[in-house]
Amino acid sequence: MKDLFKRITVLGLMALLFYVSAFLNPVLAQTPQSLYDRAWKLINTKFVDQTNNEQDWSRWRHRYDNVIKDDEDAYVAIDTMISSLNDVYTKFLNPKDFKEENDSIQGSLQGIGVQIGVREGKLLVIAPIEDTPGERAGLKAEDEILEIDGQSTKGITVEAAADKIRGPEGTQVTLLVKRGSEPAKTYKITREKIEIKSVSTKAPKFVKIPENIGYIRLSSFISRNATSEFEAALVENCNKDGLIIDLRSNPGGLLTNAIYIADMLLDSKVIVSTVDRDGYKDTTRATQRLVTDQPIVVLINGGSASASEILSGALKDNNRAIIVGKKSFGKGLVQEINRLPGGSAMHITIQKYLTPNGTDINKKGIMPDYEVEITEEDVKKERDPQLAKAVEILQKDKAVAKSAQSKELKVEIKN
Repeated sequence: MKDLFKRITVLGLMALLFYVSAFLNPVLAQTPQSLYDRAWKLINTKFVDQTNNEQDWSRWRHRYDNVIKDDEDAYVAIDTMISSLNDVYTKFLNPKDFKEENDSIQGSLQGIGVQIGVREGKLLVIAPIEDTPGERAGLKAEDEILEIDGQSTKGITVEAAADKIRGPEGTQVTLLVKRGSEPAKTYKITREKIEIKSVSTKAPKFVKIPENIGYIRLSSFISRNATSEFEAALVENCNKDGLIIDLRSNPGGLLTNAIYIADMLLDSKVIVSTVDRDGYKDTTRATQRLVTDQPIVVLINGGSASASEILSGALKDNNRAIIVGKKSFGKGLVQEINRLPGGSAMHITIQKYLTPNGTDINKKGIMPDYEVEITEEDVKKERDPQLAKAVEILQKDKAVAKSAQSKELKVEIKN
């Protein structure tokens, strides 16, 4: 899973957590050399590790003075400089990549609607987005993409694969896909404009969820619409006696989204604390805008990262929810987006975050209260023991069980 999140895509596997600053600050056109110098200054003043990976940062300041001739040279030089920090989350985005990221934040893009990642050298489908060409074609999580339009994916990066899979609406892409031990199968899929929805209340068909238990699947915190979508789903399920929040394979996104959603579920409790390069600690508390006090079970797995860990950590530490599944990814760092001249940008790690109990989960993850595995056999037979466990826990909750019995009694009397 570690390699998977190193090269996260704007399709949704964005295992990053960030503030959005500098978007409102206009940037004047500058030379390629000054673009590089601007990137150097930002790292020098903002990067969370003041030692910059225990190196003399000044050595980079004029290293490419006689080399940078155009923007492409500056991009390569900035990438090289950033790589010396040994932080996979601090990265440079050229104008094309930055535009695609903005599109995903705005909630739309053109393609087939699948989240992809590289793990152990294999290009995998992490999750198809609901009601998209990829899902309708039958692609599933853990499918390995062997070829894209006849070209092997061996050694391919996530960015390069995403470029090949995405394309204008109405055009086709051909994927050769292998699923487990089954023979490879060819999928011809027509691209569409994908409206990225972060929330679904549609539970998997193969797990029966009682009518008195609500289900909300939150697939990403990236879109600006994530909070409004979640709040609508929460209001829709407020009449239920218990609630399941599914954060599995949710790679994170906007820090503000995680805080806003946690605020809906907590009453005046600590949500998260952040610590900057100078050691300054800032603690964010929930307001009194509690939307529901239902019993909650949260589902997580190794693909739950960043903002997912902030939300699940806040609910766990405040005894607001029971956590079920597998240990989360372990990304406890905060990135800030800094806009650069010419349409490019940089993600810079500026803080680490702590759960309400003061726990630093970076590279450690959040442990579930109930650890439940999903095996290959479960996937093949369309079983979801994690979701089934969540239902079991809520059914045993005294308040939920009592309400369910009361409703059954009312039905019997009525009939």
